[in-house]
Amino acid sequence: MTLEELKEAIIEEILQVAPDIRKEEIKPGENIQRSLEVDSFDFLKILTALSEKLGVEVPEKDYAKVDTLEHMVAYFSERL
Repeated sequence: MTLEELKEAIIEEILQVAPDIRKEEIKPGENIQRSLEVDSFDFLKILTALSEKLGVEVPEKDYAKVDTLEHMVAYFSERL
């Protein structure tokens, strides 16, 4: 999976959990929870969906490492 494919997969999961968000609202360097007003439960649902889709678990201690789209792409690409 290329970085662009990974990025699109992550965006797809964000949009599945929060369908009222438009793709263009997701900025690579902005905190997902704050900028998109995603609560902690929905953020956890996003991480769970990505873990299932990509086969990479995100332990709670690493949640701060996946707070932006950029960080998610980096985190998952290092572990795939």
